[in-house]
Amino acid sequence: MDKINSKLIKASDAVSWVSCKRRIWLQMHQPTEYEADPFIQLLCDAGLQHERSILQQLRRDHTVFQATSFDDTSALMQQGAPVIYQARLQNNENGLVGFPDFLIRHENGLYQAADAKLTQRENKKALQIQLGVYRRLLNNQLPAIVFLGDGRTASLGNEVDMLVNAFIDDMKRLQIQSDQPHVRYSHSRCRICSYFIHCRAQFEAKQDISLLHGMHGRTAELLAQAGIHSIAQLASQDAENLPDVSHLSSLKRKQRVVQQARSVLNDEIIQLNEVILPEGTWVHFDIEDNPLVTTRNRHVYLWGLLAPPYTDKEFDYIWTDDEAQDYVGWLSFLEKMKRYRARYASLVFAHYSNHEKVTIQKYAERYAMLDDDTVQWLLGLRNEPSPLFDLQKAVLDNLVLPIAGYGLKEICKHPKLVNFQWQIEASGSQWSVVQFSRFLESSDIQIKQRLKTELLAYNRDDVTATRKLELWLRSFSNPKQAV
Repeated sequence: MDKINSKLIKASDAVSWVSCKRRIWLQMHQPTEYEADPFIQLLCDAGLQHERSILQQLRRDHTVFQATSFDDTSALMQQGAPVIYQARLQNNENGLVGFPDFLIRHENGLYQAADAKLTQRENKKALQIQLGVYRRLLNNQLPAIVFLGDGRTASLGNEVDMLVNAFIDDMKRLQIQSDQPHVRYSHSRCRICSYFIHCRAQFEAKQDISLLHGMHGRTAELLAQAGIHSIAQLASQDAENLPDVSHLSSLKRKQRVVQQARSVLNDEIIQLNEVILPEGTWVHFDIEDNPLVTTRNRHVYLWGLLAPPYTDKEFDYIWTDDEAQDYVGWLSFLEKMKRYRARYASLVFAHYSNHEKVTIQKYAERYAMLDDDTVQWLLGLRNEPSPLFDLQKAVLDNLVLPIAGYGLKEICKHPKLVNFQWQIEASGSQWSVVQFSRFLESSDIQIKQRLKTELLAYNRDDVTATRKLELWLRSFSNPKQAV
């Protein structure tokens, strides 16, 4: 970080400000070097590719000049350059600095800031703040422009000013604040932060209640105001006596959060109900998809299945090399479903979370096939139940587990729960996106085959894990269901 940037408020800090003010404070007062996670780097690379695509579009209609410094940007603006790429704006008096992707000269001679963003939503707070700061630096009333990932162009005007004001005020306070801000743990956001280890140790030392699954940060704050700060304190409460606070107004939710605290505190499983699993022949089902596609529709490149007797030999799948084969892959999946339906009198397609069912629905809509017989059977659109069964719902409805999150891997990898380990330790949903991206980019046949083999092994482990989870859940069922 250079001298100028260390003193000025950067528009790009809006993302960190929205997600965690402590991260901003630590960056200001305890900066650290860290290597970008491969998935984050992939998203950055995809964002840069989108930016280059917008640059090519602008060059077709305008003369584009690339800025090399703050002074160069100012000079290009004074010269009336039609489009300035990689502009650099600063205002030492207001303490602001920004790096818009583009400055586009309006017909009135003033400039509009424009950014290329992969997101398909212009109402994201961080995006609005960042573009709003650019407007503040330009000091005119023209709206900022956002080139969104779905091909749309959006405008942001005076409606974002209040957000910008709050951001600037907070950033100025953080610059002079001597102690790190108080924050709550977030299982999804904190794990990707470079200060995760630093903060996690503090949360654990205090037994902070925000460590609990399903505990919203606002809920934790309000419970703390009522004198309930730690997991142990929450575990000792009677649910009926908990105050009505945000995300915690019903008795059922209160009972669940107290049980979650007791489960974590005592490292024990709490069974709420008998686990009742559907009868029939179970086939375990999991998909891998690529969200970084040109159409912005997720491409399922791997539909994986595991049928009886559930050994590696029974792993069945449909693979497509790229987005161009998407429709063929979808039809092949439906054809395979028809064959399973013909083979077994009663089928249960077990998956974890509703992602698989939602994906089938979206594919049917994408290809106008909601009337297809197999689609209607899978989605339960006729007078018969869907064969799809969500194992995550079976877990959440019946068990309280001593874990921070209820993802498949967190349950299955836990040595006191399912205790199933994936062959590739680093594998996961984000890992698979990175690996498939490398598969697409490589022209080396051997490398592509190695990457495909790894992705198939990962998917095979996923469906094997759901099988292991099924067996584990049956231990909480009645004896007739035991396998």
